[in-house]
Formats: sequence, structure tokens, C-alpha cells
Amino acid sequence: MKDIKKYIAECIGTFVLTLVGCGTAQLICSGDFGGYTGTALAFGLAIVAMAYSIGNVSGCHINPAVSFAMFLSKKLSLKDFLFYVVAQLVGGIAAGALLFAFFHEEGIGLGTNAVQPVLAVAGEVPALFLGLAVEVVLTFIFVLVILGVTSKKEYSSVAGLVIGGALTFVHLLGIGLTGTSVNPARSIGPAIFALFNHVEEPAKELWIFIVGPLLGAALAALVYKLVLKSKEE
Repeated sequence: MKDIKKYIAECIGTFVLTLVGCGTAQLICSGDFGGYTGTALAFGLAIVAMAYSIGNVSGCHINPAVSFAMFLSKKLSLKDFLFYVVAQLVGGIAAGALLFAFFHEEGIGLGTNAVQPVLAVAGEVPALFLGLAVEVVLTFIFVLVILGVTSKKEYSSVAGLVIGGALTFVHLLGIGLTGTSVNPARSIGPAIFALFNHVEEPAKELWIFIVGPLLGAALAALVYKLVLKSKEE
């Protein structure tokens, strides 16, 4: 029963994060900085809210990349890692379905991720690979913060705020570049249902928002272990 509660909590948390974050992006992200700020805050505040509501049950990963880093850091068993990811994907897909119910109109992308035009003129490197690099770096920063702030019990009272703040600031940079994923579950659900609105590019580029966050999370786990981990840990 305890394990089932953890998985349900991860499903609920990912659902809330995806629904609130992507829904806000769809409503207000008009391409100006004000829209970016509102979207970044929606994702960050969703993390804060979930951290203090389900964190004591599951740890509030609500992100396959975070769970992957915890698994690599031996803070999560293989069984829990697999079930966490399944629960997170279910939550993300459920949120995508509800977003489609809210915004079922031709051409509406449901807050999906896609490599933005600014990267296409950044030089000779293909835009898709620049987008992949963006996701690797942003996820590395985000997950490194999580590993650090969850490493000591004395940080527990502020961990949710710190993690929410980190998700906010990586969004402020990343929205104009890739829409900011750093979370495969958040990308997969909306991309599936955006297809029903005849928005196909997010699904075509979905590999970037799966591979990038997982690579960034693995890199963060490695750097934390080799460079930042204390002797007490």
C-alpha cells in the first residue's frame, strides 16, 4: 500500500505540473518576456505546491529525469524508478488529454515543446542539436540543484522553494529556445494530444525532450557524485 501511494502521488504531481504549466503557457505565452515570466512562474509554483503536498509521500520527483538521477545516485531502487516513470507518464498524458479538452482547436499546441526559430540562425550547428544541448544544460542545472538541496535534512524546510525557484529560472532562459522541457513526462503528454489539433512538430522533435533531460540528469548525478558530494553523504 505504501508503494502504491508513492506512485499515485507521482501521477498526481506530474498531472498538476503539466496541466498548470502547459495550460498557462498556452494561455499567456505570447512570445514577449511577460508571457515567459508568467509561464516560468506557473511551472515553478506548481513544483513548490506539489513539493509541500506530496513530497512527504514520494519525494515529489514528478519528472522521469529527476527519478533517473536519483536512481543513478542510488537513492531510488530500480523497481521504484520504473514505477515512478510509468506513474509520471500517466500523469503527463492525463494532463495532455485535459488540455486538449480545454483547447481543441486547429493549430493550438497545448504548451508543447519545440526548437524555436532563434536557434536556427545561431550558426552552422543544426538547430535540433542546439535544442538538444539546451535541454541537456538546463536539466543538468535543475537536477544538480535538486541533488544538492535534498542532500541534507536541515534543508528540507526550504527544499521545495529552492527547487521551484530553480525550475523558474531555467524556464526564463529556455522558453525562448525550446519551450523548456527538462521533463520528458511534461513533454510527451501534450505532444500526443497536440496531434489532434494538427500540430505535428512537437511530436517529431519529442526525442530531444526525452534524450536531452535524461542526459542532463545523468551528467548532474555524475558531477554531484565526483565533485560536490560530501563525506557524510
